[in-house]
Amino acid sequence: MVPCLEETVLPAGRKGNMAELLRALRGGPGTRSLSLKARGLHHLPRGVGSMKGLERLTLRDNRLRRLPQDMQTLSRLKVLNLGNNNFEEFPEQLKYLTSLENLHLFRNKITRISPLVFDGLQNLVLLNLNNNQLSYLPPEIHRLENLECVSLDNNQLQRIPKEFCCLRKLRELHLSHNSITALPEEIKYLTKLKILILSRNQIEELPDGLCKMKRLRVLDVAGNNIQIFPTAMEDLELEELYCENNPLLQKHPVSAVQEEDILTLKELTARFILDQLENKNFSLHRAIKQNLEAQNMLSHKRECAQCGHGFLGMWLECVQFVDVKQKRMKTSRNLELLPVRVLLCSYKCFNHRDHELFGIAIP
Repeated sequence: MVPCLEETVLPAGRKGNMAELLRALRGGPGTRSLSLKARGLHHLPRGVGSMKGLERLTLRDNRLRRLPQDMQTLSRLKVLNLGNNNFEEFPEQLKYLTSLENLHLFRNKITRISPLVFDGLQNLVLLNLNNNQLSYLPPEIHRLENLECVSLDNNQLQRIPKEFCCLRKLRELHLSHNSITALPEEIKYLTKLKILILSRNQIEELPDGLCKMKRLRVLDVAGNNIQIFPTAMEDLELEELYCENNPLLQKHPVSAVQEEDILTLKELTARFILDQLENKNFSLHRAIKQNLEAQNMLSHKRECAQCGHGFLGMWLECVQFVDVKQKRMKTSRNLELLPVRVLLCSYKCFNHRDHELFGIAIP
């Protein structure tokens, strides 16, 4: 049988605060949950650190700027709410709270996080840092390997470190209202992510790796600078897609001047080798296996959306307009055609009349 948590919620007024706190302290290990919400506290009352049986502590809506050293003795604490206080740094004492699962630090004034805090907190599942002043995330955040939900809305982040993408258990990531200009290609390693909120940033292009996140169900990129979506966007099984207030490419056919394919010697050679490998040229395959430079070069190959042949570094960037009405998902209002990037290997493939691909006109 799971024992009921005993919660002490202190009433308003300083005398009531102290009387109830003293009563809670006398309760010792029997007190599992304590709320000191909205009490105008500048400092945590002495003795809270001695309540070693605490599992839940609410200190939100106060005026705290730091935590006392004896906080680190609360080894059983699982939920800590420090929201809406005056912290300017992520409290380093928190690294000793090895049982902590949920940590709320929203609506503070935090500008930096010391990498040292990530030495502990190995059981942290939820981290809420909304409405702070963070412009940088330490790469060491990848040590919090049990994180499932991270919320960093309304900060000043300009980028996400690629090490962040090592959080393999992450299911929700909220990054709205920041200054992020791009996402790392390594985002493809967040294979359990279901909800990705990126609205109101400065993102111009989404990485191809995004399309490898097979469990992604909700994607919000509203209010960015995106013109076109990645090539394999249709592979995602999204249930919700929001992309309003982006300068998305529109379907307005215009005439264009016919051009010819002029390929470099490197590109011609690469295409010949790729065709030979596709045709099971085993002697060439063995030779490539012994040449690391050639392997690395050919690993960057792309595939033509029209003929299926491989190519290396020269292509035609086109756009295909996908009818989102055929997709069973919630979308932004008035969104009918989603522009998706398509790559072709030549003007010959582009001039085929059996496709609905369009070149991108530069105004």
